[in-house]
Amino acid sequence: MRQLLRPTGFVDSPFGHDGKVARLAGGMCWFASVELLTVDAGKRTAAELLPVADLDSRFDDSLAAQWAALTATRPPLQLGERIVRLDQPQVMGIVNATPDSFSDGGQFADAAAAAEAGAQMVAEGAAIVDIGGESTRPGAAAVWEGDEIERVAPIVRQLAGGGAAVSIDTRKAGVMEAGLAAGARLVNDVSALTFDERSLGVLAAAGVPVVLMHHQGDPQTMQDNPRYGDVLVEVYDWLEERIAAAEAAGIKRDRILIDPGFGFGKTVAHNLELMNNLALFHSLGCALVVGASRKRTIGALSNEAPADRRLGGSIAFALKAVEQGAQIVRVHDVSETVQALRIWRGLKDQALTPRV
Repeated sequence: MRQLLRPTGFVDSPFGHDGKVARLAGGMCWFASVELLTVDAGKRTAAELLPVADLDSRFDDSLAAQWAALTATRPPLQLGERIVRLDQPQVMGIVNATPDSFSDGGQFADAAAAAEAGAQMVAEGAAIVDIGGESTRPGAAAVWEGDEIERVAPIVRQLAGGGAAVSIDTRKAGVMEAGLAAGARLVNDVSALTFDERSLGVLAAAGVPVVLMHHQGDPQTMQDNPRYGDVLVEVYDWLEERIAAAEAAGIKRDRILIDPGFGFGKTVAHNLELMNNLALFHSLGCALVVGASRKRTIGALSNEAPADRRLGGSIAFALKAVEQGAQIVRVHDVSETVQALRIWRGLKDQALTPRV
């Protein structure tokens, strides 16, 4: 049996709440209470709502460590010459150089067009551009490593050469190496470094940050019939194990980011439960990346809207994520998401301005 802390009771400002609220992961969100979850055999068996002011008397060593992780400031990402602050939400723009990605497959005629799209995302406010050369949509076939490198390396090289902070989205160690050689300074792996046995060593040697994403199954089968006893606890425990494996391989924790993997082996109900409880994952002590943009869940909740008609739902998920302290949202629609986050940030700034 173990206990977990899920922040809740979010407030707009700490003013007037001395000692009664806490700051989430050093960011722009404050919370007044936590849900103390009791977990046994991989499932939640009890929950108790506790005010922040009353927590000290309940802490054992495990809860004290979780509390320290929940409230610790996340250091900025050093991505080459670019520094990406994590004390405020950031946008990661998606560029898929693939013929079959679920939303933007086949969109770009060549590497130059893809790089131009990435540069436009930077101009619109994306802090990072994520370049992928293999579709991982449900049912997608695997791509040979050489083809994937041929797709992504020229795009990475052009964007990085222009000063952009570039991430390489891949499961394969060879593609990671090629992307890093071309100028990428972050690796985003949907398999959390489980697909290729060399990947842990590659990332440890490179010393660059990595996003570890939860998944159940592989792209060919992951949506056939995903099952969990308790999706929140199982995803949490799995990510905790992958963080430990990465640290054991020599990857420093401050270079590890985590992603709960919306849509990767999950039903609509699973995705919604994860989003509603997203703040729990901060107790793992890593920056949180959320990629719900244009996902199938949005279509399922909006009369089966096609992928290119899911902007409103994508922004709703992005705002729900940052309201629970997510540091990075990975999106297709950069300009619109940046605008939404600027309004959210303006509201936060006003609330955090002392009244005179």
